[in-house]
Amino acid sequence: MLTMKTKRPYVMRARADAVADTRHRILQAAFALSSEKLSLEIVLADVAQRAEVSVQTILRHFGSREALFEAMTTFARAQIVAERAAPAGDVPAAVQVIFSHYETRGDAVLRFLGQELWDDRVKQVTERGRRVHREWVQAVFAPQLDARPAASREALTDLLVVATDVYTWKLLRRDKNLDRHTAEQRVRHLIDALLAAEPEGS
Repeated sequence: MLTMKTKRPYVMRARADAVADTRHRILQAAFALSSEKLSLEIVLADVAQRAEVSVQTILRHFGSREALFEAMTTFARAQIVAERAAPAGDVPAAVQVIFSHYETRGDAVLRFLGQELWDDRVKQVTERGRRVHREWVQAVFAPQLDARPAASREALTDLLVVATDVYTWKLLRRDKNLDRHTAEQRVRHLIDALLAAEPEGS
């Protein structure tokens, strides 16, 4: 009797772990596919094949394609926030971190941004992405922003958002075809110039 009571929590825990693992694989598969295809092109069969599960398993976990992609958006946001973590006030580290993120995901992000004009669901995601990027700038450059008069912080935040935006990375790495080291240096010079400039309105 004691053995059965001891075994039951173990079995339940193993089942819960298996369910969590399956859910994670489905979300990871959907996230990966969103980097490779237009959102409207992704069907549940694609996700199922990538995650090595059945379509029915996906529906059992999420209920519908729309619910899956909503969950995937939350999942992706958490991964992206973790990837972009950088120490506050360290400009070289911030530039290195954001470039590493764009080197991995920049082309997919640009492809996603190209869909926002005709896909409302994608537009909701890209708008959240812009908020995430602005929050990242405010956190990473908090010491520099806090040292400025309150009236000038918003303008400096806007400029730092532009300096570290995916389109700035694209301009240097894809359009101009600079090597990563040179591109990072140019963004660092731009940020240094912004931080050294007189506050707006002074």
